[in-house]
Amino acid sequence: MRKERPEELVERPSKSQLKREMIELQALGKKIIDLPEGQRAKFPLSDDMLAAIEETHRIRSHEGLRRHMQYVGKLMRKEDLDAVRAVFEAMEQQNVRRDASFQRLERWRDRLLDDDEAFVIFVEDYPHVDRQALRQLIRNARAERDAGKQPNSAKKLFKLLRAELDL
Repeated sequence: MRKERPEELVERPSKSQLKREMIELQALGKKIIDLPEGQRAKFPLSDDMLAAIEETHRIRSHEGLRRHMQYVGKLMRKEDLDAVRAVFEAMEQQNVRRDASFQRLERWRDRLLDDDEAFVIFVEDYPHVDRQALRQLIRNARAERDAGKQPNSAKKLFKLLRAELDL
């Protein structure tokens, strides 16, 4: 009988597992390709990968694009996947912070439109705000809301709040 060597005992991934990993890498590559160029620049990608991304935009054939995406998946194996995922995570966190900031602004706008006391609280928290412009926008936004008109003043109020809160 033949003795098994330790390297023979190591279990290799199944063909299905390899295919799942390749599909995942292709999806990750597609996600990068779909980003605007400014955001793609944040990723630590090799020159080959950058060239493949640029080439993707020139391919018009469905079958050609499918084969090219397989090539992109193959190139993704050579990339630093942890760094790529970290950039995606940082982008996601930035989006979460931005969304939270906008929700905060919307809450302030709604409070200012619904409650007269909110104006006093806001001015105490942000004493440098242009009080006259703030009052006028609140008054106009309330009038537009009551008349069922387009919320132009509410939008301007939102912009004023965003400028005041530096968001």
